[in-house]
Order: sequence, then C-alpha cells, then structure tokens
Amino acid sequence: MRLRTLIVDDEPLARRRLRTLLRDEPRVDVVGECEDGPSAVAACQEHSPDLVLLDVQMPGMSGFDVIRKLGGRRSPVVIFVTAYDQYALQAFEAHAIDYLLKPFDRRRLRQAIERAARLVGGHEDVARRLQALVSALDARPGLARIAVKARGRVYFVRVEEVDWIEAQGHYLALHVGSDTHLVRETIGGIEERLDPARFVRVHRSAIVNLDRVKELRPSFHGEYVIELRDGTRVTTGRVYSARLQRLLRP
Repeated sequence: MRLRTLIVDDEPLARRRLRTLLRDEPRVDVVGECEDGPSAVAACQEHSPDLVLLDVQMPGMSGFDVIRKLGGRRSPVVIFVTAYDQYALQAFEAHAIDYLLKPFDRRRLRQAIERAARLVGGHEDVARRLQALVSALDARPGLARIAVKARGRVYFVRVEEVDWIEAQGHYLALHVGSDTHLVRETIGGIEERLDPARFVRVHRSAIVNLDRVKELRPSFHGEYVIELRDGTRVTTGRVYSARLQRLLRP
C-alpha cells in the first residue's frame, strides 16, 4: 500500500529536504506541501492523506492547533517533526504518536514511515490517540524552553532567562540580557504558551517578564512606562495597563 502523504512545515528548506528524502521511499506518494496551519487543514480536508509529516512550531497555528482543528474520526496518521521540549516528547511517547526530532536522518525517517504504514486504516484509534495527545499538552505546565532556529541548527532558550519579547513583523525578538534571538512565531501564539503569572502582555507588540520589572511610571492617557532591571523601557498599550496594574499590586 502506498501512503498518500502531506508535508507541512513553514520553512522552505525543511520542506525541500523532506521531499528529497521521500523520493526514495517506495511506500510514499507526496500529494501536497503546506507552509502553515490553515493551508494544512484545508489540504487534509481536500486530499484526505493517509500520512501527514507535520511541523510542530509554526507561526499563527501550531501543529497541535492543526490537530485540534481537524478533530473528527477520519484522522490521518501523523508524524510530528519537531525541535520541541522534553515534556512534549514524553507526551508523544505516552500516546504512541511518532515524531522526528530535528535534525533527523534517512534511517529514522524510514522507521517512522514503516510504523505509520501499520497504523493506516485504524482511523478511530489514530483519532483517539491524537485527541488524547493534545488534551495532555493543553494541561501541561507553562512553556519551559523556546526553540530557536539559526544557521541550520536548533538551540533552546529557557523562558525564565527572557527579559521581554517584542513582535517584529513575522518574527519575535527574544531579549535575553545583551542577546537577541529571533523566532518565527506570533505574539498571540507565544502568549498562550507562557505562564501568565510570570509573563504579561503589555502592548500589542510586547510581553514582559514580571521578574525583570524594576519600576512602573505613569505616562499619558492611562499608559505606563515600564523600566526593566537592565534599563530597557517598554511603553504599555492603554488596553493592557489595567491588567499590568492588577498583577503588580502587592
């Protein structure tokens, strides 16, 4: 049986590498490629693939969000492609969901495909496993690490080390002391994954670590200027000021 396969990854180089590796897999027919979550949902509904190679970390709609959106009983077998934290990897294993940890090689990909081939056809069981997985991840503690992709490698930044986060177009700048790391993510998406007792959205384009706040100064029209311990100043948006006041109240 040949597996009708969909590739989903926001990085063109990652999609091209997967496509190249899959050319030598006799069981696989690639029926499409997607660069984001919404197009992945649409492609699954249109093509009904047997197998989806699904990147976890995508801006706007993550791989887990794609699974939530699909729902239902007619679920493809999913192999998550990830540079995710250990909690998520443990969840994959606990629910018998396969994953490819970046960077992976041809041998590991072939193992995952062979395992997927044995699962195709058991749609109800696959759907049950996937929904159990996302339920477990929804109940997970706040995000512990953020994966940063740069120059062909992936490294991790611990969230407690982040002073503040700034939206810059399609990217976020993680300000960590004197260093700045860029990640392809939306500010709303990362806000949902951070511990709200530690990180607070203070502007449509800024999140601050409350542990780094030194001083809060009234500004104009109900806004505030936040001074961090390193001297950085971040101005709040008016609609976010009340929430910040409540969190900082003794």
